[in-house]
Amino acid sequence: MLFLLLNYSPNNISRMNKVCSPYFDPDFDSLPERIYGPACRVNIDNESSQDSTVVKIDSVNKQGLLLEVVQALTDMNLTISKGYISCDAGWFMDVFHVKDERGNKITDQRVINYIQQDIGSNGITSPKAKALTNLESQANEPKAIEMTGKDRPGLFSEISAVLADLGCNIIEAHAWSHNAHLACVVYISDKSTDTPIDDHRLHAIEDHLTTVLRATSSAATEEHANQQEVKPAGLPKGQLCTTTKVERRLHQLMVSVRDFDVPVQHKRSPTSAADSDEEDRKASISIESCIEKGYSIVTIQCKDRRRLMFDTVCTLTDMQYVIFHASIDSYGGYAYQEYFIRHADGCALNTESEKDKVIKCLEAAIERRVCEGVRLELCAYNRVGLLSDITRVLRENGLAVLRADVATRGEKSVNAFYVRDISGNNVDLDFIKSMKREMGEIDLSVMEETTNYRPTSTERPKFSIGEMLKSQIERFSHSFVAIK
Repeated sequence: MLFLLLNYSPNNISRMNKVCSPYFDPDFDSLPERIYGPACRVNIDNESSQDSTVVKIDSVNKQGLLLEVVQALTDMNLTISKGYISCDAGWFMDVFHVKDERGNKITDQRVINYIQQDIGSNGITSPKAKALTNLESQANEPKAIEMTGKDRPGLFSEISAVLADLGCNIIEAHAWSHNAHLACVVYISDKSTDTPIDDHRLHAIEDHLTTVLRATSSAATEEHANQQEVKPAGLPKGQLCTTTKVERRLHQLMVSVRDFDVPVQHKRSPTSAADSDEEDRKASISIESCIEKGYSIVTIQCKDRRRLMFDTVCTLTDMQYVIFHASIDSYGGYAYQEYFIRHADGCALNTESEKDKVIKCLEAAIERRVCEGVRLELCAYNRVGLLSDITRVLRENGLAVLRADVATRGEKSVNAFYVRDISGNNVDLDFIKSMKREMGEIDLSVMEETTNYRPTSTERPKFSIGEMLKSQIERFSHSFVAIK
């Protein structure tokens, strides 16, 4: 017989009470990575291509990962000139040819390291760690509000003036105008203390801005009234978002007011050389079905520009389509994109109405960022009411703001506006420079947007996954018939 003697002395009891919390292995979170290898491998190659840096990415696939990678590259101001994407069978294998802002290879080792760290860490940081980071910074960050409504000349100036009158300091602002609709995201803080604005005051500001958006010259229809909306921005809280996250939200806001759905009677027929140029600038988009593989093939041909791939991938992702394969190419100022997609439920695009909506949404996404007119870049010491004063001068001189990007860099406010003449006439560049006297102490530079590039028959042929797939299917069919 075994006798167990227990010593219930006070010292032993206190010792037992101290050992009461469970133990967690600090290496447990990294166990899958140590077993299966890194979740994402990023390789930077400067040898394979003569004029661009090749970024190769291998990773376990997840919904929206392609958009995250494209966002990361775009936020670094890199231009994607070519790409091959395969996201099938649970694995993500992409190759991107990228260039810096000057069109050169990426040779700065700091930038290369940042690409590897930023993309390589995509999805590795735990949601708990991200939530803790957001909570720590949320108390000190400015409040973000978003606005949608019918656009009219001078509306952005009126919004800026109302915020200044209400004692708001505009930290950052982004606004797009397309097909007579406006979408805007603004970060604001209190002008006196430069601290976040409390929720009660924020509701009052939203009410004032809603009144401005609905103050049209004629009575707005019920449909238009529903499109006038001001609310807290649908962006991650507790931080100033990256540019692409704000731009993705602007795309979503434009879709919410159906800027892509332009009535036929509002479309102009080309009656002049300018109208013909506008027709030439439109993207050529088609959708075909690949019944054998269950894909819908979306083909896009348009004038090339920066952030083009981000706009198209963002649109397809937010419409709940999954991109399984894609090829991207650009040559001579023209872009060619091909996407193999299915809906998130696994189905291809079966109806003509569904195809028509995807085409319209992609056309709108491409057009929103294209602003024919004059780009103004202004820099000045930041102060409350600065944006209101600048936009007031533009409005009083007959210029409408088509797009605006406003940011604060230390003590300076950096502003970029795309403007056009309200009457439709060409903008006089010398006249714009003369307005500098009305704006006060400010640095101003003026750039006129270049005209559209028209493709010629001498262009290099583009690589098409669709054509390759069709040829393989045809060869298989001929072989089957021959055997039979």
